[in-house]
Amino acid sequence: MKVRLLVLFVVLPAVLAATPAVAQTPPAPAPAAGIAKYKLHSGLATKKMRYFAPQQEVVVFGRVKPALPGEVLTLYAIRGDKASKTVRRKVKAGGRFVFRFKVGGPGRLRLVIKHAASPLQVAFRTRDNQITVVDWRAGAGERGVKVLLLQRALLSQGYATPVTGYYDDGTARAVLAFRKANELGRDGYAISEVYGKLLRDRGAFKLRYPKAGKHVEFDWSRQVLVLAHGAKPYRTYHTSSGTPATPTVFGTYRFYLKTPGTNAKGMVDSSYFIRGYAIHGYASVPAYPASHGCLRVPIPNALQIYNWVDIGDPIYLYE
Repeated sequence: MKVRLLVLFVVLPAVLAATPAVAQTPPAPAPAAGIAKYKLHSGLATKKMRYFAPQQEVVVFGRVKPALPGEVLTLYAIRGDKASKTVRRKVKAGGRFVFRFKVGGPGRLRLVIKHAASPLQVAFRTRDNQITVVDWRAGAGERGVKVLLLQRALLSQGYATPVTGYYDDGTARAVLAFRKANELGRDGYAISEVYGKLLRDRGAFKLRYPKAGKHVEFDWSRQVLVLAHGAKPYRTYHTSSGTPATPTVFGTYRFYLKTPGTNAKGMVDSSYFIRGYAIHGYASVPAYPASHGCLRVPIPNALQIYNWVDIGDPIYLYE
């Protein structure tokens, strides 16, 4: 009996030592929280609303924190109670994301970005952001947001206009210059195509001499005068040049004389570039060539041009 007890005492620890311990599986990490912020690119905006043209592309860019590249976000563009657009994109390095989509016709859209719950990140959504698709037109005497945004956009594209929210003669002259520069007819009424370009941040005059530094350009085919700083047009004006019987000269010249005020011929604030040819204000500036060879500009714009031009600045006149 004593021998059996001894054997059991010796063998039992060996058996226990050979039995592996059961490994404890560590709990899976909890999904990370998430928050996304974004901005809208393009369109024209007030403090309360951003406006787009029909069928315009909207660009939405933002960032998720914490950044988990590969996670999927979904953008919903909701019109009424129905999602009119649904776009999915993966989060990129640094948590960045970009959505692009085209709006439909006029109306209001509500934008929201959502993330469905995944093993790595919890479900979350952004706050709603409203945009409005508009098919605007505007003319003399009108007031309001659409006129104010028109004026701001014209000025940003380099057209001389007041920014008051009231469609006055100065606004009409800027619209006329814009339409002439973009070959949209020769009228001071802001048609839908004018808004369509401005809402897309387009319509600035394309300089022929972008490397000329500070200079002036006159485009005979469009009948516009442009003051330029390097590659960027500073101001673009409605202009009327010489008739076929008394044509404006073409070529490159430099301003050599400036005479302020009004002379005996009714020329206002004149800047001469060769012989008697000058840029000057005049009472009549139609949308077609009508001068004796000079470049006529509206009298309210003449002093702005006169003050900007310096003796020795080059002017390029071309067809």
